[in-house]
Amino acid sequence: MTVHKGGCFCGAVEIEVHGSAEAMGYCHCSSCRSWSASPVNAFTLWKPENVKVTRGAEFLSGFRKSKMSDRQFCTKCGGHLMTDHPPLGLVDVYAATIPTVEFTPGVHVNYAETVMPMKDGLPKLKDFPAELGGSGVSLPE
Repeated sequence: MTVHKGGCFCGAVEIEVHGSAEAMGYCHCSSCRSWSASPVNAFTLWKPENVKVTRGAEFLSGFRKSKMSDRQFCTKCGGHLMTDHPPLGLVDVYAATIPTVEFTPGVHVNYAETVMPMKDGLPKLKDFPAELGGSGVSLPE
């Protein structure tokens, strides 16, 4: 099984992801934009059992804005690591947090909220895929 290692900005918290991501893409929602301080957030989604904190768990804290998203960060440096999405049964480990994972995006989600249109040929979903509780509606590039 493939293992990729990553961590927070200062290195106090280290994580591992095992196997392959369930999906990769870009989120354009205002919450992800605000949290990441960028116009778009690159995500990699993993089953919770495939994400492990291997060092510095005592420095890991979270902010739960909604039932959908429990955002995790390092209390020493403030570095963002991942977001647990309990209703989806998935954990978003931010793509930049695990540098050895080849980021191969397949979709844009919450594209109705975009502030940075991207013409890359990938599907642009208004919100989320229908199988994850969204409308599944595609928007034009």
